[in-house]
Amino acid sequence: MASTLSDQLEEVRCLTEACLYSTGSVLEVRAGITAMANIPLPPSVKYRYIAAETMIFENGVNNNRKETIGSLQRLSTALNILEKYGCNLTSSSRPKYWRAVKHNNPVFRATVDAIQGGRAVLCLYGYSNQQPDGLSFPDEVVEPDIEKVAAVTLEVMSLRMELDMLIKEAHPHPEFFERIIPSLNQKDEFGPISDAVAIPSSLRESQPLYMSLASLSQSPTSAFLPVRTANASTSTSISTRHTERANHHRTVVTSSKMRKNHSSSLLSWHCTHCTRVNSNQDILCETCERPRLASSGSAKDEFPQPFTITEWQCKSCTVVNAGSSILCEVCERPRLATKPPATPTRPTPTPNRPAAPVLGMPGDPDSQWMCQFCTYINYTPALVCEMCDLPRPEPTKMRVKLHPPSQVKKVPVLSVKPKDPPMEDPDLTRQKLMREEGLKLIQLIRDGEKKGVSPEEVYTGMRVSGVGNILPCDWLKAELPHLLDRICATATSSRAADLKAGQNQNGTGTAEDTGVEEEQTRGGGVTLSRAEAKLAWLSAGGDTERAAKQALRDRHSKVKELCSLGFTDEVRCQEVLRQSEGEVRGALSLLQRPLMEPFHQRMWSDQPEPPIDINHPDKQRVCRRLLAVYDLPSWGRCELALSLLQERTAPYSLDDVVQAVRESHDRDFIRRVLAKECPICLSDFPHSKMQSLTSCQCSVCCGCFQQHFTIAVRDKHIRDMVCPVCWEPDINDPEHLNSYFSTLDIQLRECLEPEVYDLFHKKLTEQALIKDPKFLWCSHCSYGFIYDGDQLKVTCFQCRNSFCAQCKKPWESQHGGLSCERYQSWKRENDPEYQRQGLAGYLRDNGITCPNCRFQYALSKGGCMHFSCSQCRYQFCSGCNNPFHTTCAVIHCSVTGLHAHHPRDCLFYLRDWEPGRLQALLQNKGVEFNTDTPPGTQAGLCGVIEQKDESGQQTDSACGAQTQPGHAGLCEKHYREYLVSLINGHSIDPAPLFNANELVLACRRYQVDDARGELEDDVTYYTRILEKLIDEVPLGDKVPRKK
Repeated sequence: MASTLSDQLEEVRCLTEACLYSTGSVLEVRAGITAMANIPLPPSVKYRYIAAETMIFENGVNNNRKETIGSLQRLSTALNILEKYGCNLTSSSRPKYWRAVKHNNPVFRATVDAIQGGRAVLCLYGYSNQQPDGLSFPDEVVEPDIEKVAAVTLEVMSLRMELDMLIKEAHPHPEFFERIIPSLNQKDEFGPISDAVAIPSSLRESQPLYMSLASLSQSPTSAFLPVRTANASTSTSISTRHTERANHHRTVVTSSKMRKNHSSSLLSWHCTHCTRVNSNQDILCETCERPRLASSGSAKDEFPQPFTITEWQCKSCTVVNAGSSILCEVCERPRLATKPPATPTRPTPTPNRPAAPVLGMPGDPDSQWMCQFCTYINYTPALVCEMCDLPRPEPTKMRVKLHPPSQVKKVPVLSVKPKDPPMEDPDLTRQKLMREEGLKLIQLIRDGEKKGVSPEEVYTGMRVSGVGNILPCDWLKAELPHLLDRICATATSSRAADLKAGQNQNGTGTAEDTGVEEEQTRGGGVTLSRAEAKLAWLSAGGDTERAAKQALRDRHSKVKELCSLGFTDEVRCQEVLRQSEGEVRGALSLLQRPLMEPFHQRMWSDQPEPPIDINHPDKQRVCRRLLAVYDLPSWGRCELALSLLQERTAPYSLDDVVQAVRESHDRDFIRRVLAKECPICLSDFPHSKMQSLTSCQCSVCCGCFQQHFTIAVRDKHIRDMVCPVCWEPDINDPEHLNSYFSTLDIQLRECLEPEVYDLFHKKLTEQALIKDPKFLWCSHCSYGFIYDGDQLKVTCFQCRNSFCAQCKKPWESQHGGLSCERYQSWKRENDPEYQRQGLAGYLRDNGITCPNCRFQYALSKGGCMHFSCSQCRYQFCSGCNNPFHTTCAVIHCSVTGLHAHHPRDCLFYLRDWEPGRLQALLQNKGVEFNTDTPPGTQAGLCGVIEQKDESGQQTDSACGAQTQPGHAGLCEKHYREYLVSLINGHSIDPAPLFNANELVLACRRYQVDDARGELEDDVTYYTRILEKLIDEVPLGDKVPRKK
């Protein structure tokens, strides 16, 4: 059943949410909310987003039912405001300031902020950013989450409807709320009110409590006194004991309807349009959605107001308040305050003004109102000022003044005896004239804008052209050019007259002076442009004389400005100002153009830029060249570079100094950068001429860098291509090798010659091919190649000899059809040469194989265990194949220098054991070994091939050491190697034969806990750590296991 109700709730919720944020009607949304509220589920299950139970408990728990109902009413009012916030967000036309909610809003402070959980609902809407004066959406949120806001708003509306039903005692399932608020089950402290009768207030003190029904029916109903059920029997007994009322029978009068109507009138209101009874908390009617105070002529007197003033309705927000309240609980406006003025989004069209002065129309002084902004007199039908288009301060209708009855009537007097028309108010006439002129000017300006004429030109043209029939735009087009030419001529003549008057004041001079004066007069003439004359004409308001003087003053100030910039030729300044139509910027461009001509010719010429002469006497010229050519960051850097270049003891190049100065402004640091010593050739070079590898901090000059890597590529192995100073990095690590060569390739591409760089790439490719599983080395000529075949017999492309692809032995016809193991067994049994060599041949066949490139060496493993492959330069241990390195990757390794981490079954440790101990280890595992000398071998000398260092060169030769009896014709060193190869081939752990010191040392070497317990004897201790060593440390995974 619960799942069915939950499914029903989910279906209704989805449909209602879709209606809420889509084009659904209000009736559909309200029907869905009603359906959600009637589903019999507790609030904890019904409400998914808001904490309904917590909000009801924190805001509704009180001592009695009356206080609880009041708290729930306040909660319902707050939910109504929250519902408005949600509806505004889901609406397609959201308010302008939807992103923020202010705390200083009186409605918010009195409703949402006065309950517990109100701000949490706003956070669910998206108001999660705390501001000093309220809440807002985060800055990165562009649009609210409509679906989530609709879901939260739907729950707010549903909870408000349930609370209203609970307050009206109309909820179908109040038990869910009674569990949350136990005080809802409590009754009034005087018990339930019975059906009461109306008792006149005049009889409350003088008459007894009992009275007849007839007297009650005749009494006025100005006041009511409810009679409690608890006192009904007492009152009956008192009335029957009276002597005059012995035969009286008490009849219970049912007045529940009257009480119900009385209580409902206090808790509800009737819609004047559709007559639906709504709750006092509702602002809009639930059926027709009309406002609470919407008037209807037919329903004005249908429902009378309550007979006592127990509550009042705010005229601003329509909330019903208690009769004792002075301020509104929501908007905090006074009780008698009128509704505040609201600025309409669109101006209300004012009706046409009637012509006749009728009562209530323009002729009546009581129908006039003055605009408080522009003092214009308007009339009652107009809600917006006709002059400034601002709203009337009080849009409510003004009460019409009722004139006392008079025997003299206005209309008959006017009709009987015609009088002169009343005198118009001069202020009204002036305002009317101002309005007409303003509208005319606005229309002219709009027409001028369409024709490209500015408003200033229209206004000035209208003043100059007069009130004739010609329009200002037409006048400007026809007459303004001639007027501007006249202004220019007037200014020129006025300037010439002023110069002549000044010369006359100085007196008459000689003929030479007269020539100078004529030259001054000729040079002092001012020729204005029409643009200058037009600006002066506009600033002078159309006055020609003032415009000419203003144009001369403006021209004089512009000439002074150009002279202050270094252009002293006033005649040239006057000419360029005329050409640029009075613009100083344009005149300056014309004056600077001849000065820039040499620079332009030098820039566009094909000749190279002349070098910078640092010894030029004009240091500012050199600094400017440095600043322009090399784009140095500041003038100070240019001076620093020049001072460094002029030092005699430091022969720096210009490019090196400029690059160093661009990086730093410290003179000492720049000197160190410009003089770095190469550790190879011991010469000084600037930092830009030095090169370094990414693996170390060493720097060498470009010449030494190129020479070192050229020799390494041509004559050495690719693993020798390391730093020539510190020989870093250690490129035995394959991962480090790849990253090192990827960066080295970029450096060598710039400094090596093309053929050397190609050889480097060839060796790098071979190094990569070695790691391919299909790569094979020829056992005859050491040539490597890729082999994709599946046959054992492989023919070398270089020497054309064949060998086995698996065991790498020279190919023989007997190998065909046999595996490598069976072929080796046949060879040991049938080859006399192999039998003559004995264990020396065994050690040769099981020689050293490079773990990196898989190249095989027919050498023994005795002597030094550090082996370097001649093919790939890989350094490894010949006993366990672990790499030798200087930078260790093992955690907690304290060994420095070249080393390798050997396992406990490596020849590195077992070569120190006596042959008898190694034989005992093999005997414990049942492995056979040789002790007799094979026939045909040279007696007394070991014939195992070794790699020896003779005169600085690596050569392969026989061991030649003295053999021992019982060692199968081998020296003791190579016999131990033979026994260890059997141990490794059978994966035998040597740990069981460790003595106490060797066992403890092995535990410490491999970081095995060797702590000894209290009261632990030696046998138990060593047995325990031996088992722990075998379990925690396995044998070497790279040790050769050939049998």
